[in-house]
Amino acid sequence: MSQISNDAEFKQALNSLNVTQQRMLAAKFVEHVLPLSNDKRLTQAVQTAMDKDASREELSMAQKSAMAATVDHHARCGADGNWTEQAGYFVGRAAIAAVSRAPSSTANPAWIAAMSCRMALTSATIDDQNSDESTHSEVDWQYQILPQFLNS
Repeated sequence: MSQISNDAEFKQALNSLNVTQQRMLAAKFVEHVLPLSNDKRLTQAVQTAMDKDASREELSMAQKSAMAATVDHHARCGADGNWTEQAGYFVGRAAIAAVSRAPSSTANPAWIAAMSCRMALTSATIDDQNSDESTHSEVDWQYQILPQFLNS
């Protein structure tokens, strides 16, 4: 596959993947931002999503666990807008997408995970004014990893 340079090409390539490939690529996206959350439930969900032979039961259990972690992060955000917890919330949303059993009618799990990962990084950047990270660098990284994934 050639280089991806915009979200239209990115989304088109994601839509060409089967459900297992979408799940595994979504897990790669989440793994990249996983340090923004210290919740072991999300780490376990990502590990389950990366397993191409994961059973429906394993995926379902991982999804429930990731949902609980996501709710916990959301509850800790509070009215003051704790951006670090908000970043963890978006990592959780991405992990939920990665272990979802089937694509939704409007977006596939890899797309949902990619967007949630971008939001996680944006939230973390807001909280850390000295951060060199940017959503733009996350987008570039996603554009690079997709062709590598397709070629492997």
